[in-house]
Amino acid sequence: MTAPRPRLVHTAAELSALPDRPGQRAVVMTMGALHEGHATLIRAARDQAGPDGLVVVTVFVNPLQFGAGEDLDRYPRTLEADLVLAGAAGADVVFAPGVDEVYPGGAPRIRIAAGPMGDVLEGASRPGHFDGVLTVVGKLLHLTRPDVALFGQKDAQQLAVIERMVTDLNFGVRIVGVPTVREDDGLALSSRNRYLSAAERRTALALSRALFAARDRLAAEEALRDRASCTARTAYRAHDRSAALAALGEDRAAADAHALAHAVATPLRAPAVARAAAHAVLEDAARLDPPLALDYVALVDPADFTEVPDTYEGEAVLAVAAKVGTTRLIDNIRLTFGAPR
Repeated sequence: MTAPRPRLVHTAAELSALPDRPGQRAVVMTMGALHEGHATLIRAARDQAGPDGLVVVTVFVNPLQFGAGEDLDRYPRTLEADLVLAGAAGADVVFAPGVDEVYPGGAPRIRIAAGPMGDVLEGASRPGHFDGVLTVVGKLLHLTRPDVALFGQKDAQQLAVIERMVTDLNFGVRIVGVPTVREDDGLALSSRNRYLSAAERRTALALSRALFAARDRLAAEEALRDRASCTARTAYRAHDRSAALAALGEDRAAADAHALAHAVATPLRAPAVARAAAHAVLEDAARLDPPLALDYVALVDPADFTEVPDTYEGEAVLAVAAKVGTTRLIDNIRLTFGAPR
């Protein structure tokens, strides 16, 4: 059975004329070239809106968020295919305005500034990018008037600055972050993946491998520390390390006993462990053919995107950006330090 085609509107007047529905209104903002990651967002919006609500998908390639030399002109425009995917995922309306509709009279003289959060990482690499993002998101929120807006966690810094804007400027909308969708090989879904050659794609997998290596190394270090802590408690009761190891069923070589003793004696600086694991993968990728050209790898507080210290406890975002060939890619993963797993 073919999914119903969503209603296509191009103007603010058409959008404002849409009838109200008894359920929630949910919006998903995109620049088009929709893929399964966007479909996941739209399905989540359908869940938020409920059967009686309205799901609006915006398709607009925003010139304000592209810097000099970036891929505005070659950014894919696939509106017909976007309508099919959006309808299949549960969208009711697709709002696809032209530049003149969003910015009548040319580039806006008044813009929303991202502040210090917009000057680091992606903002440092792409000056003014987040001012452009917030300006268009602010306008589209006013035009679509949603109860809830959904954004992907893949663009973690974008999600963070939008959440901050909504809080600081008292927008009457709830922001929901949706987990990153990945391809079978681990590469985060992105419209830019289509630019990668087969060889470039193999190199690009280092981004997700670096993130997963950090996650796995962190888990291994914490498991060792938990075991060491258990051993230390048993040793305290037995007053003898060998008795403690035997009590745990750990009749291992001296190297294992040494590792446990070291884990007990050395404070766990988990952020440093995660950073080192990610860097190791990315350094190897820089020697591939074609090489990965690292822009940044950072472990940051999700509230303000400042780098966290090695003693940090709580949730953090491990973010990475790099170029493979001419294609710039980003990815991230959320890690938790100092809390039970």
